[in-house]
Amino acid sequence: MFEISVEVVLLLVMAGFVAGFIDAIAGGGGLITVPALLLAGLPPVDALGTNKLQSLFGSGSAVISYASKGHVDLRKQWPSALASAFASVAGALLATVLPSSVLDFMLPLLLIGIAIYFLVKPNMSDVDRAQRMTPFVFGMTLVPLIGFYDGAFGPGTGSFFMLAFVSLAGFGVLKATAHTKTLNFASNIGAFITFTLVGAMHWKIGLVMGAAQFAGARLGAGLAMKGGAKVIKPLLVTMCILLAAKLLLEEHNPLRAFIGL
Repeated sequence: MFEISVEVVLLLVMAGFVAGFIDAIAGGGGLITVPALLLAGLPPVDALGTNKLQSLFGSGSAVISYASKGHVDLRKQWPSALASAFASVAGALLATVLPSSVLDFMLPLLLIGIAIYFLVKPNMSDVDRAQRMTPFVFGMTLVPLIGFYDGAFGPGTGSFFMLAFVSLAGFGVLKATAHTKTLNFASNIGAFITFTLVGAMHWKIGLVMGAAQFAGARLGAGLAMKGGAKVIKPLLVTMCILLAAKLLLEEHNPLRAFIGL
């Protein structure tokens, strides 16, 4: 049976709180929690499953905060949320046959591209803009695609949702953040159910970290709603760059050889 010391539990709680705070604003909480769970000694699949459990609390907390202030209408979002959840189930189930080397190669480039987009895009604010895609098409195409990715792989999901909402749905930054957390919460549910069914779950660790995530996300969502784009944009850019750097530093990443690292 897996055993863990009190000191390690406290570190995981701290990781959960910080991850919840950051994830509620800009996404990327898994950049903190997954490595923490691996360092605590969990096998990789169990770390991914347990991360989905504890991240449910963080994303759920953020959704409650944003919805209570009117930044997202949950009644209008449930079709897209269902699409995200079911797609993440499919992604988790098919994770073992996906070409992970392609994802490893492309993901750092995509994240850097997203960071550059948000960094250089002028006049980015909390004001909505013209839609480039109808809500129905958006909900039936990009939402399940990103949800599938979240179930199969995970890192950068919030960044992809943010880019889609801002560039195609025409949302302002704060509104995009609120809707991102709603769909991310749904995809977390789908992946969580799948990992639970295959037994890749450490309940006690996940629940303890989840409580810390809930508190951190409440604080982070409050800060995001207070500061809007001025807070969200720089943190989003930073998290994209850090996640891209982390992936590039992994020895098995094929992009390292391509760029001469």
